[in-house]
Amino acid sequence: MVSARTFSGKATKVLFVLSLVFFLASVCRAQDTSQSSTASSNEEVGTSTDLFVMLGSDFIRPGLAAKVNYNIGIGHTFGFLKKDPIGDELTFAYTYEDAGSGFWHSQFGSHTESVGVMKNFGVPKTKWISGYTWVQVGISNFTGNTQVQNHLYDGESLGAVVHLNPHNSIWIQETINKIVTAPWYTTTSIGHTRSW
Repeated sequence: MVSARTFSGKATKVLFVLSLVFFLASVCRAQDTSQSSTASSNEEVGTSTDLFVMLGSDFIRPGLAAKVNYNIGIGHTFGFLKKDPIGDELTFAYTYEDAGSGFWHSQFGSHTESVGVMKNFGVPKTKWISGYTWVQVGISNFTGNTQVQNHLYDGESLGAVVHLNPHNSIWIQETINKIVTAPWYTTTSIGHTRSW
């Protein structure tokens, strides 16, 4: 059994390396724009990297017990995937949820590292609101017991994006979560995203 600290440490390193790769790729692409062809620039339209921080509340079923839910992650939209029906943005995220009796925090926690694919789509007749679907899979670590318990996580989200300007937006989403050994639950979240 892998300890939560070791697993979270490895996940943090992976998230850092992937963030660095996405950042360097975008810098290299920006330096090479004068040499790119028209076809390539059309393919890259809408390509961006998103850093998101979302705060929300879980509603555990049955009983609708409310629990805090914090989510931070990074995603990168690939221009060549724009027509892909499954998704055009790959994401990596970390989520903390209180798994104890309180709302904000207790000795029992659920720490989830996940990868996902997001499909962004426009809303007709408006340019400042868009929508997305997001499917994630990962590992949830339950801490606070004598042994850390690792379980498979699955989440499906539907959300709306309010674009404040080209680099800042507000995300609002509803997620159905399932961890293999726990009841399904929903999460309502709102957060800020910085895109570049």
